[in-house]
Amino acid sequence: MQDHRTVFVCQGTGCFSAGSSAVYEALKAEVERNGVKGAKVDFTGCHGFCEQGPNVVVEPEGIFYTHVEAEDAPEIVSSHLRQGKPVERLFYRDPVTRQAIPLYSDIKFYAGQQRIILRNCGHINPEKIDDYIARGGYQALEKALLKMTPQEVIEEIAKSGLRGRGGAGFPAARKWEFCRNTPGEQKYVICNADEGDPGAFMDRSILEADPHAIIEGLTIAGYAIGATEGYIYVRAEYPLAVSRFRIALEQAQERGFLGMNIFGSGFNFAVHVKEGAGAFVCGEETALIASIESRRGMPRPRPPFPAQSGLDGKPTIINNVKTLATVPVIIDKGAEWFASLGTEKSKGTAVFALTGKVANSGLVEVPMGTSLNSIIFDIGGGIPRGKQFKAVQTGGPSGGCIPAQFLDVPVEYDSLAQLGSIMGSGGMVVLDDSTCMVEIARYFLSFTQTESCGKCVPCRLGTKQMLEILTRITQGKGRDEDIDTLLDIADTVKECSLCGLGQTCPNPVLTTIKYFQDEYEAHIKEKKCPAAVCDALMISPCQHTCPVGINIPKYVAHIAAGEYLESIETIRERNPFPAICGRICHHPCETRCRRGELDESVAIRELKRFAADWYFDHVAELPEPEPFPQTRSQRVAVVGAGPTGLSCAYFLAQMGYPITVFEALPVGGGMLSVAIPQFRLPREVIQSEIDYIAKRGIDIRYNMPIDVNFTVEDLRKDGFEAVFVAAGAQRSQRIGIPGELEDVEDFHYGLRFLRDVKVGKQVRVGRRVAVIGGGNVALDAARTALRLGAEEVNIYYRRSLGEMPVTEVEYDEAVAEDIQINFLVSPTRIESSNWKATGLQCIRMQLGEPDASGRRRPVPIPGSEFFVEADTVIAAVGQAPDLSFLPRDSALERTRWETLVVDSNRLSTNVPGVFAGGDFVTGPGMVIDAIAAGRRAAMAIDKHLRDDTSRVEMYDLKQRGNGETGGQEVEESWETQPRLQMPKLPPQERKSTFEEIERGFSEEVARQEARRCLRCDLET
Repeated sequence: MQDHRTVFVCQGTGCFSAGSSAVYEALKAEVERNGVKGAKVDFTGCHGFCEQGPNVVVEPEGIFYTHVEAEDAPEIVSSHLRQGKPVERLFYRDPVTRQAIPLYSDIKFYAGQQRIILRNCGHINPEKIDDYIARGGYQALEKALLKMTPQEVIEEIAKSGLRGRGGAGFPAARKWEFCRNTPGEQKYVICNADEGDPGAFMDRSILEADPHAIIEGLTIAGYAIGATEGYIYVRAEYPLAVSRFRIALEQAQERGFLGMNIFGSGFNFAVHVKEGAGAFVCGEETALIASIESRRGMPRPRPPFPAQSGLDGKPTIINNVKTLATVPVIIDKGAEWFASLGTEKSKGTAVFALTGKVANSGLVEVPMGTSLNSIIFDIGGGIPRGKQFKAVQTGGPSGGCIPAQFLDVPVEYDSLAQLGSIMGSGGMVVLDDSTCMVEIARYFLSFTQTESCGKCVPCRLGTKQMLEILTRITQGKGRDEDIDTLLDIADTVKECSLCGLGQTCPNPVLTTIKYFQDEYEAHIKEKKCPAAVCDALMISPCQHTCPVGINIPKYVAHIAAGEYLESIETIRERNPFPAICGRICHHPCETRCRRGELDESVAIRELKRFAADWYFDHVAELPEPEPFPQTRSQRVAVVGAGPTGLSCAYFLAQMGYPITVFEALPVGGGMLSVAIPQFRLPREVIQSEIDYIAKRGIDIRYNMPIDVNFTVEDLRKDGFEAVFVAAGAQRSQRIGIPGELEDVEDFHYGLRFLRDVKVGKQVRVGRRVAVIGGGNVALDAARTALRLGAEEVNIYYRRSLGEMPVTEVEYDEAVAEDIQINFLVSPTRIESSNWKATGLQCIRMQLGEPDASGRRRPVPIPGSEFFVEADTVIAAVGQAPDLSFLPRDSALERTRWETLVVDSNRLSTNVPGVFAGGDFVTGPGMVIDAIAAGRRAAMAIDKHLRDDTSRVEMYDLKQRGNGETGGQEVEESWETQPRLQMPKLPPQERKSTFEEIERGFSEEVARQEARRCLRCDLET
């Protein structure tokens, strides 16, 4: 047991607002009540890990307690201080492993940092000067005043390479030298602690936790330039920082570290506090000076620079809090030590306020040149709630948004500038895939536009015009020319504005357009917000995210009310395959479900399945579906009875057109019928869906291939006024490695393997099966091989788990069935003997630099080759369209990837009246995307047949109340309600059968789960 302990309670603003003052008092009272010897309770400023506050640290062990409440004080005192048993339930837990970590030095958030500017934060009582002195405080000031000339101080700072931490990164020594050499009896040094960036709290935290470091740095700067007076300009919204700084000033004066003849050196220095009104523009030097002079904070043209004519017309230097906090360390430890940190052009460390969609938010100090990836994922703990990283905004509201492909870029002044962003004062906001980049640009611009002083025309009017355009785009009123207009205005504002606010405020606009232009185009052209954030564009996030736009809240509400027929009819307004999608849809709607922000998203896919299964279970009792009325005379032909083709036919029939579908196979469903295993999608479910579609009036002709003998052109000659080609992607892609020979026995391509099994062919697999790939086909092939008798099945995937293009459900089910998935392994050769497969030659991979999409490209690790023994090899690396059915002289234009060239909006080919879509055009995708392509094609063909040349628009406008009354409303409950799980066959039982794994919701469970929906589509 330690002889003496100090229990430090964080009393920074974050922890203080969370109730740390009550924790502090409770701990003091408990220590006194229990008569604990050798222990005291004290408080510190911000410890940095604000996400975990209120924080309590027990020194010297370094035990770190998180989210401490006053009620925890008795246990901490009795268990830890008296018995030497730390309270494990209050330990920090790793967001990935959930492991409890007792020491803050072992927590990745702290272990990855190098604290120089924040050296004392969380380790001293900021209201006790003796604590600061005990850690070497004021030694640097004494050294500078008694052992160095002012010029030597400046030279030391110059050798250190210190650049201003306020944002511009101007060399501190050069500014000091300029001011020192400017004639003038009176000079000033000012500490800029204005910190107006939303989400930034570095300067405030340093002032609250280590105010003496600022006083010492400010005094050294004054000595170096020949100033006798200094100011700290701090916003009045920082009452705790102001209070502690004033206490520190009084203590420094009492000890002789400020005032007359400091250390007997003959140097006099006084510091004044000026509280600002919180104008963001006062972060600019000349505006700040005007505010100190009690004038309106507005910038003025430069030159003259403040170093020539600043406060009251006298030479003045202005440095940021972090810059001045660094000065004493450089003087104390030497320029060479400081210059050894960071990069060639950016020395030392940088402090960031890491906030946003990141597991560990708080103050982070790292050497300059540390990568964004290290800061966000190693120190920050990555993106919580299973979301994906999208971008990071650096430099405050005037900074730029940096996308995923630049995660490995070193963070320093020049590299960020090259990406269109800035270091700024240190704000770093992490954005995940639920963030709308257009709205982000609008949000930050709204801030800078409001904070513009209005003095110069480019900033005053340009920011207003850009904000109006961005607001219009987020409201669904964007115009095609808006992107070019934004770029023109942004460039003008950037080049012509008077001060740094105007010169940098276009950065969010410029970078979001540069890196996320597709999101702008989706808002403008499709009236879609990919992140489902812009409220004016959507009825509900789930419906907006659904590729076909199903009214999800409405059908879920029908299930909750027991209205199952109404539920299935609502689904079929937009999706003719509810039973299929209820089983295999990758349900992007659930990723945007607002219930997921409270606890877990609603089981939307499972509820869709329940409604569809209820319908088919009761179909004999329900009215027979009637054909859609034919109100149009133009005949339309659809090539392919897969999900895209049948969906197009269904929606065209819904519009009143006579439709004929031509299918080469004897069954419909396309790849659904021949490639998805029975245990995931039973054949009878597919047939039930197709039978329903046929009953609605669609003529499906099987065994009718469109090929070189009966062509698309022949269909036009037969009187079809429009043809939609939806042939799917039915050809397996080759891997392209040695030994890939189709004649090798026990070597299969994934699609063909699955198709042969699905149609009942005898397929033999060996004891050891190796599957190459990482998508749906690979997982389905592996699980099918297991059911055919394989004893050991391994998947070899060249990328990482996070990049597998499969749903979490599919992955978890495969793992539960003992399928071994080997990540970052790339087969280099298929080995065979006597024309029989014997195994794979492989090499291990590592993730290299990110590509344009942000995915880190896998690269081989030299010397990591190894052999895998296998008696069956299945290649499942992708699917591709097969254009062999088209005559060589077909007029239809092809791409170099052997797909048809189509208009992305209207899906029209170069041949009038011929359209194409789905996997056949885009490559393999998910079933709901195929259905959406069919719906788009139906809308496009309808426009074509009506001679309507306008764009196809697949969006729904919000209507107040969504057409529903409030009669069903109940009192809202915000209690956590766990998502109900779909019952499944046990893993050991299902490994030997092709019986369907998921068993479906019971009526009671379905209604209970449906009631979890928050009905965010209803407006009051």
